[in-house]
Formats: sequence, C-alpha cells, structure tokens
Amino acid sequence: MKSIAERLQEKTDQLTRAERQLAQTIMQNYPASGLGTITTLANTAEVSTPTVARLVQKIGFSGFPDFQAHLHKELNEKISGPIAKREGWANNAPNEHIINRFTDAVIDNIRHSLADIDTELFDEACKKLSDLDRRIFVVGGRITRTLADYFFLHMQVIRNNVTHISSSSNAWPHYLIDVSEGDIVVIFDIRRYENSTLKLAEMVREKGAEIILFTDQWNSPISNYASHSFSSRIAVPSAWDSNVTCMLLAEIVIAEVQEHHWETTKERMQDLENMFDRTRFFRKFS
Repeated sequence: MKSIAERLQEKTDQLTRAERQLAQTIMQNYPASGLGTITTLANTAEVSTPTVARLVQKIGFSGFPDFQAHLHKELNEKISGPIAKREGWANNAPNEHIINRFTDAVIDNIRHSLADIDTELFDEACKKLSDLDRRIFVVGGRITRTLADYFFLHMQVIRNNVTHISSSSNAWPHYLIDVSEGDIVVIFDIRRYENSTLKLAEMVREKGAEIILFTDQWNSPISNYASHSFSSRIAVPSAWDSNVTCMLLAEIVIAEVQEHHWETTKERMQDLENMFDRTRFFRKFS
C-alpha cells in the first residue's frame, strides 16, 4: 500500500494552492504532523478545515479519521524494531519457501521504487555529483554506513575530492569544518532514523551545502533538508529491512556519474591498477 507521502507527491499537480500549502505542512514533520485534530492541522497550515477534508479525499481516504488511521499505521512501521517486524511477518507467513518469498518481496520493492523515480531529478542529481568543482562528502548511519562505504569507494575511483565522513558522530565536526557552499553531502538514512544524522543534515544546510539523500518509502526527516531524495521500498519477510533496492539505486547513480567523465575516470582507474600491481594487492593468474 502506498504511503501518504507517495500519494501527496502523485497528486501534486492536481492540488489547489491551499491544498499544496497543506501538503507541505503535512510533510514538514511527517507523519506526526497529521496526528492532531483536523482543526489543529488546518490552523498549522493556515487553511480551512474543509480544505483538509478535501485533500484527504483527493488522495484516496474516506475522511480525516481514515487518513489518521493510515498515519498511525505508518508511524508504527517507522519506529518498529527488528523484533516487532519479525513478529509482524511471522503471524501472516505463507507456506512458500523463504527464498521465493524474500526474492518476490525484493523484486516488488525494486519495481515500485523505480516507478516512483523522477528521471529529471535523477539526472540533475547525477550532474551535480559529476561536477568536479563540487566536493562530495558521504555518510551513513549504524546500518547504512556499509552503503555509504560502498558508494564512497566507487565515487573516489571515478573522481577526485570525495570524502567519507566517519559514522562516529563525535568525529563529524572535523569533517564539517571543511564543508562549504556548493558542496554535496550524500546521506544514507532509513528507518529507525538516527537523531545524530538529522543534526548533521541541519548543520550541512546551515553551511550552504546540498544534500542528496538515500532513504526509504517513509522518507527520513532529512528529506526536509535534501535537494534530492531517492526513496527505496525496504520491507521484506525478515526482522531486518532490505537494502537491496537502495544499493541498486546507488549503483545506478555510480554508473551514470562514471559516464559523465569516462576519459578522466579511465585514467584514474588505470593509475589505480598500476598501484595495485606494484603492491601486488591482487593475486595474478598466468
């Protein structure tokens, strides 16, 4: 089932000015922003209560209570830990083998995630990552740092001025001191979103740098600071979320950025291979 954020995004072109203003208010602290009364939400967005009623019906709900029930469900999904996610799956587990069920879920995640991508925004993000006048910083969280490390490793081969920010938040000031206006900070953040990463994003924006965010379908709070967000569906029959789709999107970005400066990238790769040969890093077969 599509999230409210996805429904709002799909209907953007069909919304009135007041409805767009309301949609922006909902997304500012999503999904908690819509958990109060209809009057509270209307006052916060500075619109009328009938505007709220019309918007929730426009995105497919029978009324405000139905809208809020969906928000509560999304909130529970966002904050649920591994044990709760595992139990939620086990209670409804079909009899098919885990290999098939897990793979089907991943394929479904990929299909829906790719369908939601705005290709113009994707191309724009890749163009910025290819701009050699911009420095790139990459960071992830407790789990997503592995994705950040993978992304950094490839980007560093493709181009210069790429920095991997340590996942330890007490070391961030040492990196942030070098971030300046025009730089790009790539952040990986999926549920349960980390407060320290959000604080990092706030500080990055204060310094005038842009954020490219890799997140999930519920959208990390960092999306409020990001110029570009890549949302992935991550739910699978497991206690853990799947990062397969997020990895796929990251690899597509890597492939596109590589093509922007292939001749330069090719030279860097050749230099790197020469160093590997000199240090005998890889085993050679003859």
